[in-house]
Amino acid sequence: MKRITYSKNIFLPVTNLCRNRCQYCSFRRNLDEAHLISRSAAQQLLEEGRDHGCSEALFTLGERPEEVEGFHLMLAGEGREDLLGYLVELCELAIEHDLLPHTNAGLLSEEDLATLQPYNASMGLMLESCATLDAHEQSPGKNPQLRLEHIARAGRLHIPFTTGILVGIGESWQDRIQSIQAISRLHDEHGHIQEVIVQPFDPKPGTAMSTHPRPEREDLVRTVRLARELLPREVAVQVPPNLADPLPLIEAGADDLGGISPITRDEINPNSSWPREEELKRSLFAYELKERLPVYPRFIRRGWHGSKTRRLTAALASEDGLRRKSISSREWW
Repeated sequence: MKRITYSKNIFLPVTNLCRNRCQYCSFRRNLDEAHLISRSAAQQLLEEGRDHGCSEALFTLGERPEEVEGFHLMLAGEGREDLLGYLVELCELAIEHDLLPHTNAGLLSEEDLATLQPYNASMGLMLESCATLDAHEQSPGKNPQLRLEHIARAGRLHIPFTTGILVGIGESWQDRIQSIQAISRLHDEHGHIQEVIVQPFDPKPGTAMSTHPRPEREDLVRTVRLARELLPREVAVQVPPNLADPLPLIEAGADDLGGISPITRDEINPNSSWPREEELKRSLFAYELKERLPVYPRFIRRGWHGSKTRRLTAALASEDGLRRKSISSREWW
């Protein structure tokens, strides 16, 4: 029976201020509407995550918000001077609550990645596409070369890494091939890619691409099949089950469902609810559904996950490196 994995997480949107203005994004906010998560709000979410048996704290934020005028006042309002230092503090708080941090903070320098590395079980950054697209016209951080360089930096630091492509934002079929091949080459060089997400475009009300069509199911199936053919076998192909029916995509070669939360919504796709575990079990009855940690077993064996996360990882991992079922964990969903 084919095994399909997923992670049980909570989503912590650190800030929705961002220097990029992607035409499909509803996460980003202007300064007058933006927020910076407070320590107390983060702590409450982390407590709920622990009580519901989650193992992953997913920290997501807009890219380089410090480049947006006024962000320093938001930091000062929380008594902070430095965003990176605050991220480290939040990751430490997650570990204290028995949750393994996974941070996606956009483009970072190698020094900043190295600062965050000890406090994260894994990290991530979507490539989205190797193509230069109209959807990214006002998004300097979506330059494909800059994104590939970031992924390579993470590889040099031995950070277990998640990346992926966004399907249906104006790219061609050849662009998808080149994007997956580029990710595959980076993994061949550094060996650090855990999973590649094949994420379908989801139109959001109020965005410039609100009327842009979603990719057809067959197009997604074909793209998943392509990813499975081009990527090394050890790299998982992930599909988000709140954005597409996972069954035909699993049949095409996908083997991971990503993070699924019993508590928090998908802040990037807020109108797309997570399926419940029982729903997934019913629709995927021909497959073995297994919970994993945000760091994959082979990286646990290598010791590539952050040094500050190793004791907790050892407590949460079963002998096969997947999620140990704790007797004290509350039944979820």
